[in-house]
Amino acid sequence: MDAQIKKGILEMCILNYIERENLYGYDIIQNMHGFFPEVTESTFYAILRRLHKEGAATIYEGQVSKGPVRKYYKITEQGQKKLARMKEEWRYLQKVMDEMGI
Repeated sequence: MDAQIKKGILEMCILNYIERENLYGYDIIQNMHGFFPEVTESTFYAILRRLHKEGAATIYEGQVSKGPVRKYYKITEQGQKKLARMKEEWRYLQKVMDEMGI
């Protein structure tokens, strides 16, 4: 799959996950690997950092367990708007592909 198409799809999927539930990076990656096994952890973390940098997600630290502090990701209002736009574009693309018989 083309890298740019995959990047957009991964962003939409990650935003969709954190819209439903605040998750820490490792959980997000484990969930996404089931659907995108060829994508590396570094790619997922790069997308998470970008979503945070652009204001689509916030990060907060969870309770300390026996390991390192976990960074949890939470969707922002801006992220919800972005996700809504992405879903709308995705549905439009699906409709076009269906009409074209693809």
